This record gives sequence, structure tokens and C-alpha cells, in this order.
Amino acid sequence: MESIKGQGGIQMLLTAEQEAQHIVSSARNLKITRLKQAKDEAEKDVALYRSNLEAEYQKNLSDVTSCESSGAKRLEEETEVRIRNLKGSASEAKQDIVSMVIKYVTTVKA
Repeated sequence: MESIKGQGGIQMLLTAEQEAQHIVSSARNLKITRLKQAKDEAEKDVALYRSNLEAEYQKNLSDVTSCESSGAKRLEEETEVRIRNLKGSASEAKQDIVSMVIKYVTTVKA
């Protein structure tokens, strides 16, 4: 009689062990699934963050480029104004300088 109880107890233990293995296996599979989902979400977040940073970088780069080109244009305009002013000053003083040079060249000192 005890052997029947013993065999029934062993059978219950084997059944309980199989159920425990099934529960552990299910938990592992669920854990793996959750980890994969977390990894996929993290990769999406990283890709979104990277694209935002890239867009910001490109915007800053275009801003700097446009500032440089407008600065170069402004500098070119200022240079043209200065050249015109110098040419105007030179043409105004040209006659006086020519007269002064002719005077010194043609004046004889004794």
C-alpha cells in the first residue's frame, strides 16, 4: 500500500516538475520577447534622436554658410566703396600733385 502511495507521490512530483519547467520556459520566452521589444524601441529612439541631431546640424551648417556668404558679400561691397573713394580722392589730388612735381622739376636752384 505504501508503494502505491509512494508511486503516486513520485508521479505528483514529476507532474509538478514538468509544470514548473513549463512555467519557467514560458517566463523565459516572455522575458526574451520583452527584451526584443525593448531593444527595438531603443533602436527606434536612437534613430529618431540621431535624425533630429543630423537635422539640427544641417540647419546650423546652412545658417553658418549663409552668414559667411552674406558676410563675404558685405565685405565685397565695403571694398568697392573704399576703392571708389580712393579713386575719387586720387583724381581730386592728381592735378595738384602733377603741378607740384612739375614745379620742383622745372625750378632751378642756384
